Amino acid sequence: MTIKRLFDIPHHALETYPKSDMFVTKYHGEWKKTSTQEFINEANKISRGLLKLGIKPGDKIALITTNSRTEWAIMDLGLSQIGVVSVPVYPNISPEDYEFIFTNAEIKYCFVSDKDLLNKVVKVKHNIPSLQGIFTFDNISGAPNWKEILDLGEDDSTQIEVEDLSNAINSEDLATIIYTSGTTGKPKGVMLTHHNIVSNILGSIPRIPRKKSLDYKDTRVLSFLPICHIFERMLFYLFQYNGFSIYFAESIDKMGENVKEVKPHYMSVVPRLVEKVYDKIYATGSSAGGLKQKIFFWALDLISKKKTVSKPSGLKEIIADKLVFKKWREGLGGEIITLVSGSAALSTRLNLMFQNAGIPVLEGYGLTETSPVISVNAFGKMKIGTVGLPLDNLQVKIQEDGEITVKGPSIFKGYFKNDEMTKEAFTNDGYFRNRRHRTY
Repeated sequence: MTIKRLFDIPHHALETYPKSDMFVTKYHGEWKKTSTQEFINEANKISRGLLKLGIKPGDKIALITTNSRTEWAIMDLGLSQIGVVSVPVYPNISPEDYEFIFTNAEIKYCFVSDKDLLNKVVKVKHNIPSLQGIFTFDNISGAPNWKEILDLGEDDSTQIEVEDLSNAINSEDLATIIYTSGTTGKPKGVMLTHHNIVSNILGSIPRIPRKKSLDYKDTRVLSFLPICHIFERMLFYLFQYNGFSIYFAESIDKMGENVKEVKPHYMSVVPRLVEKVYDKIYATGSSAGGLKQKIFFWALDLISKKKTVSKPSGLKEIIADKLVFKKWREGLGGEIITLVSGSAALSTRLNLMFQNAGIPVLEGYGLTETSPVISVNAFGKMKIGTVGLPLDNLQVKIQEDGEITVKGPSIFKGYFKNDEMTKEAFTNDGYFRNRRHRTY
């Protein structure tokens, strides 16, 4: 089937890659699987329930979760297939920013994961005229639970209404508004259409390596970065498209434990996490004492001298790999195909070290306004210290002052309720101006 809207992806997955563990979240110490069919069924209930609440296409609903979880995925699909615009919000911003975003976007309902987030929203609820209700994913005494919407949509006799609305949605329709952090002023609402994100997914797929011997049914992803960020969210859709199982990590503090349990093939990371992993490896190796400590530093010295990426060759490198670097890989579950790194520049030294330790890292570059990937490295075309080549469906132009500008189908629709800022964001010939990044 042709993928034109975000909600086409789960149906493509059901048709092509049906599985029993499309999404997996840990509740009370146990991993709970949701199949592809269950995912779609639950999302249909959400759609029907929201329609009974009076929600209409174009309405805005906020999603806020401390850690990514299956409920978020179900809500996202339930919203998008009836034309509701999702507004994912960072959990750690101030109540004042919540108030601004909710008011600016005219949020009708909000779904939060836990009590702390509920309290933050309740604190400013009285200042937000459009906000009609708040639902929680966790069971919280006295708070409406998201299962009330599922129950409201249990009767499938109105499913035809959901399908009619889905059929009427155009790929150029607004899918989501993602607010920037607001570090230099009030948060800006970045408007992304279905076509923006879908084109970025399809453009990025050739850059993600596949292991021919690995069946899609056995392919696992560990997701822990905030799903409200377009980087993790685009990959969330890309992994669905490929039929990979997505396991949501419990928290950054439990990453080590979750990695050993899931044994992921893919993980998205930020440079700070890679640095933390290395710091932990170094601390363990340098405190081992005796012969183990000497072997660790010998192997580290050996790999640090390599200036290019290559498989272990020669007796010394083979021994170092078996005694030291194999343990690095086991620390990440032992089955990693690649880490995908974004959001900031990764140290070239560290990148090269991980690559030569048998832990490939694909480093990329992009922004929320570009849905997000502009360029990313790929196996066979890897150049350490760079962010790779632009996606094939994008045009990148370096302006005379060194500013990186880009044009293509994944470039955002504009800033919500801010035509002046939208106009300033583009050159006269239609290239998006990334004022923060220049080449020199």
